Amino acid sequence: MNFISENTAPTAAIAANTRPFTDLTGINVNIVTLELTALVQRVALDLASGRAQYQVIYADPYQVLAPYQRGLVDLRSLQADPNLPDLPGGVEDFIPAQMDAAGRFVDREAVYALPYDAPTMIWQYRRDLFEKYHDRMADDLGFDPVPGGERTWEEYLQIAQWFGKNATSDVRYGTGHQARQHDSLMNDFSNVLWSYGGDYFDNGKEVGRLGKRDPGPCRLDSDAAIAGAAFYNRLLGVADPASKTWDWDGVGAAFRAGRLAMCPNWHEFAASNEQVMPGKVGYAALPKGPAGTANMYGGTGVGISANTLPHERGAAWLFLVWATSPETQLANLKSKAGGGTPTRTSVYELPEVRAAERRPSPMPNMLTAAAVRQAWRAENIGLRPKIPMWNECNTAIFTQLSRMLSGAATPEEAMRSIKSRVDQIVARGWVA
Repeated sequence: MNFISENTAPTAAIAANTRPFTDLTGINVNIVTLELTALVQRVALDLASGRAQYQVIYADPYQVLAPYQRGLVDLRSLQADPNLPDLPGGVEDFIPAQMDAAGRFVDREAVYALPYDAPTMIWQYRRDLFEKYHDRMADDLGFDPVPGGERTWEEYLQIAQWFGKNATSDVRYGTGHQARQHDSLMNDFSNVLWSYGGDYFDNGKEVGRLGKRDPGPCRLDSDAAIAGAAFYNRLLGVADPASKTWDWDGVGAAFRAGRLAMCPNWHEFAASNEQVMPGKVGYAALPKGPAGTANMYGGTGVGISANTLPHERGAAWLFLVWATSPETQLANLKSKAGGGTPTRTSVYELPEVRAAERRPSPMPNMLTAAAVRQAWRAENIGLRPKIPMWNECNTAIFTQLSRMLSGAATPEEAMRSIKSRVDQIVARGWVA
């Protein structure tokens, strides 16, 4: 059986230890890992072929599930098969927002994927430096600089400026961002957009959580969206200039190299942070704007190609049950080859997992637990639009944002340009 996946932490952990599954079932699993764009292209070709080279698919909600939902099996049919094993804990054991965002599309009942990973953007900061300079910063800035969801984005910007002026013996810049002309730029910007009350479409939470085939007109020309873009432009003006060349890996490497005092990044970078800078990093929910805090969720589910033959579907279901089981998720947390964090409520309730939220931790990603719990609340989770034409919309978004950051467009011009282009893409996609 073949499993095609993005090169993610949980897949690295599973690839290093498929022997338990093979011993249990007699099924050998070949795992192909690719960069996300290459994966999407490969999956699209495989689904169009009418045959399943890959029985198990890493179904990114936005680039695979939404545009190719009809090419995936509704997993309820396999869960109901008396000849196949039940899903431990049922779908109810998965974190509800993640079950909807990663596993469903439009239909509230159908299940096309099981939540597999849960990367979420949070505030990562040099805890040692915040402690070292706390009193000076508090005196100079006039507020408590300790990171958390009660800090505002304006305060974040002021903290970044303070580090850049007063702590150059320890770090070169106060903040860094994943602002390359890439999917990473859309992610980084969206946290600010939502916190300012802007959104891509009306009913943004519903469009992000369950998805829509026709989301209606783009709303990036709203006053709130333009205000968010204007602030983001200001923020990048005080950030490490190299931010405009970085995706998540770039900013993560710069942070671990001691170049930055803080950055927004995916929480699963905690394992790498703790390996390089043990005990020196803190984790918190992202700052708030006028409308509250928003933390981009980037999780993905695993599904089964509808091109699979009947006996292949059963084998693929066995793999999905095993790969997302509490036992495998716990093993992934402990893995030296990968990591990832659980998508099941029951795993977070295990005593050894709760104990790992404190240093020294044998499961370093669990050091982010308090931050991600706050980030995953319904009012705080950031969900980009789950629409069939998202790939093309995303390109329009980060292209114009990049023009704004280079000075080629004002925030208002960039937002209005995106709105115009996205409306064209949606109209064409919906008619098609």
